Amino acid sequence: MPRSIWKGSISFGLVQIPVALYPAEQPDELHFTQLDRRTMAPIRYERVNRETGEPVSWDDIVRGYPYEKGEYVVLSDEDLRRANVEATQTVDILDFVDASEIDPIYYDKPYFLAPASQNGKKRSPVTAYVLLREALRKTGKVGIAKVVIRTREHIAAVRPHGRGLVLNLLRFAHELRSDEELDLPEMDAQGKGLGKRELEMAERLVAEMATAWQPEKYKDEYRDDVMKLIEKKVKSGRTTAPTEPVEEERHRRATGTVDLIALLKKSLGQKGEKAANDEAKDGAKNGAKNGRNAPEEGGKSRVRKAEAPKRKGGSSRRAA
Repeated sequence: MPRSIWKGSISFGLVQIPVALYPAEQPDELHFTQLDRRTMAPIRYERVNRETGEPVSWDDIVRGYPYEKGEYVVLSDEDLRRANVEATQTVDILDFVDASEIDPIYYDKPYFLAPASQNGKKRSPVTAYVLLREALRKTGKVGIAKVVIRTREHIAAVRPHGRGLVLNLLRFAHELRSDEELDLPEMDAQGKGLGKRELEMAERLVAEMATAWQPEKYKDEYRDDVMKLIEKKVKSGRTTAPTEPVEEERHRRATGTVDLIALLKKSLGQKGEKAANDEAKDGAKNGAKNGRNAPEEGGKSRVRKAEAPKRKGGSSRRAA
């Protein structure tokens, strides 16, 4: 179980709900070590005193706010907490709004809110927690709140998620740039050379590709490919040159022009082929589970094709 990063309470009206804040994401990023190309030795970054050049340990580092050039006010964690105890210990819900009204561009980072003990109690009552969760679920609303995490105040959305509550940090309106700064096409699609036939085919393609949202089916394939390359280098003990993009990809990037009708037709055709491949693949899996082999006619060849390694730059999606 992850450690809580913040403990306080949710406040709305006169209701106070003791909660703890937990990270809701688990980044799976690639981390590289910077090396000296001459010796392949890792590069070390040190915390040093600018005046003496000597290293400084974490125990000797304090937080300072520069109020004048060369002059600082030192603030401890306790100072920051005492500055506004209520703000640093409360998720203060200010309004309730329809969840559909919040543009996804405002969402930033999610946290789990879980019931927490308070005032030495072994376990706090969860009645108020469940009350808020169910009220939000029934009404389709989210709570818009302010919360201070570490040294910064955030605006956030409190919303139901399964058996719990999620606090989604939001971006303030002033943190978002206006798209007026960009050279974007007007809303009138017909006036921009887009034909009715092209639009109909695009709508058809969208309809054929429409499916239920299943987040677990989307994988970080780029990370997997990089890890395979790393494993290959480890096993071979030598470096390998990156592969060149296929000719079709190079040509498309070089020209910058596309035939929309041709690409839409090709995409629609490949969509049907993909569905057939997926069906054959599922049939092979089911046959294996039941102790039977995949069908010999058609299905077997399609399954073998689906299991073959992907060619970078030559997939149907990239060609489209």
